[in-house]
Amino acid sequence: MTAITDTKNGIWINPPEKFSLSGESVKITTNPKTDFWQKTYYGFKNDNAHAFVFETYEKYFSFWVKAKFEYKKLFDQCGAVIYQNGNNWFKASAEYENEKTAKLGSVVTNNGFSDWASQDIGAGIKEIYYRLSRRYNDFLIEWSKDGKEFRQMRIFHLFQGCKKVNFGIYAASPSDSSFDAEFSEFRFTDCVWQEHK
Repeated sequence: MTAITDTKNGIWINPPEKFSLSGESVKITTNPKTDFWQKTYYGFKNDNAHAFVFETYEKYFSFWVKAKFEYKKLFDQCGAVIYQNGNNWFKASAEYENEKTAKLGSVVTNNGFSDWASQDIGAGIKEIYYRLSRRYNDFLIEWSKDGKEFRQMRIFHLFQGCKKVNFGIYAASPSDSSFDAEFSEFRFTDCVWQEHK
C-alpha cells in the first residue's frame, strides 16, 4: 500500500470553520445545517457538506481510509466521498439516528438526483474503515470494522466519473448540530477490485 502522507495535496470543498491537517490525518468539526443531497423524495437541494478530496486520472485504484467520529444528533454523518460537482457525486457514511441505532448508508447522485441505500448498525460503532475502488467510471464501496475484513456496500456508476475524479472524505451535520470527526490511515493503491470475467 502507498500511504497518503502529505495532506497538502488535498483540496477543500466547503471547508469547515474548525479543522486541522496534521500530515497523515484530517480532523473536522462540522458546521450545523450542512449536507449533500439533491432533490429526490425530500425535494430540497443541499450542497454545503465539508469534503477534503484528492484528484486523480488513474482509471483503476483503491482508496482506503479510517473514520473515527463522535456524532451527537440525528443525521450527523461522515465517511468517504467522490465529488465531481453539485449534481454528480457519491458519499458513504455512518449516520446517527438515535442512542441505539445508526445507519450505514451510501448515496449516489447522477445528473442532479440522489438515491439512498442503508442498513442499520449499532450506534456504539464509532470507527469505520472504508475502501473505495474504481474501474473506469464504475465503483465499489466497502466497509470494515477492523480494516482487514471488508464487506460490500454497493457497486455503482457515475456518468461524470470517466476522467478525473475527486475522491476523499467528508462530514456533515444536516440538523442544528456539530460533531468531531477524524480521518487517518489514508491509502492509495492498485485496484483490489478484480475485473468480472
